[in-house]
Amino acid sequence: MQTNTSPVTVIGLGPMGATMAETFLKAGHPVTVWNRTASKADPLVAQGATLAATPAEALAANELIVISQTHYQAMYDSLGTATEALEGKVLVNLSSDTPEVLRAAGRWASEHGAELLTGGIMVPPPGIGQPGAFTFYSGPEALLERHGETLKALSDTTYMGDDPGLAMLFYQASLFMFWSATSSYMHALAMLGSAGIAPEAFLPYAAGLYSDLASDGPMGYLKILTREVSAGQYPGGDNSLRMQAVGADHLVEASRDAGVDTAYPKALRDLFWRTVEMGHGDGGVSSVLEAMKKPVA
Repeated sequence: MQTNTSPVTVIGLGPMGATMAETFLKAGHPVTVWNRTASKADPLVAQGATLAATPAEALAANELIVISQTHYQAMYDSLGTATEALEGKVLVNLSSDTPEVLRAAGRWASEHGAELLTGGIMVPPPGIGQPGAFTFYSGPEALLERHGETLKALSDTTYMGDDPGLAMLFYQASLFMFWSATSSYMHALAMLGSAGIAPEAFLPYAAGLYSDLASDGPMGYLKILTREVSAGQYPGGDNSLRMQAVGADHLVEASRDAGVDTAYPKALRDLFWRTVEMGHGDGGVSSVLEAMKKPVA
């Protein structure tokens, strides 16, 4: 296991990568940086970082290479001309992409004598190095054990398994929940705003709803839905999906009446009715999982 003064190379100095490099520096790590636009490294060099002139030089500087770019193609674009320098390196790629792309990247790294640890970091740049920050990691567990202390300067480390795609699968699933929750809140505010209701007036109710969903109480639907999906049973009872689908019809109409875009509620309504048509009308909301597992052609 490395010490908290272990050196690290950071490739990619966008908002996320630059914050990572700065956080490593503040934690006492010698940091080498490289970015396609070299001038972005100036503030970090002023703080003590070393600017590599080329990707090959950046790779040669240290064993641990942390990559933060827009997507994995950027890694190939950056390191593709320096593959001979990849031998023996540990690549920790915290860029966003798809699980299949990450799996392919693991094979690419191995072909060039390197090892890849993939990650999905669950905070925006200001959260790097702050309490509560964590990152999903997957790939060879030995790599996380070897470099975990260094990586903890950025966030807590949460290991998801040997499959390189798992970190991104958890990341994308979490991001989808975040986007859905915040977008539905925006839609709600747009509806209420059509009647002159201030956002602040709805905030306590929205916060209470989201809190209840994660609770152990009767509205703790996250645990209820998890239990139903694990059992493969979707009881509806007095709260059937057919009734929810009719309610979703009303949501679309209410949105239209409010002069609000209906694309989002229509997508939800259509999902509900497609599940009903599959024979799950008497089941509960959790039965929409069956429709989700059978994409529309």
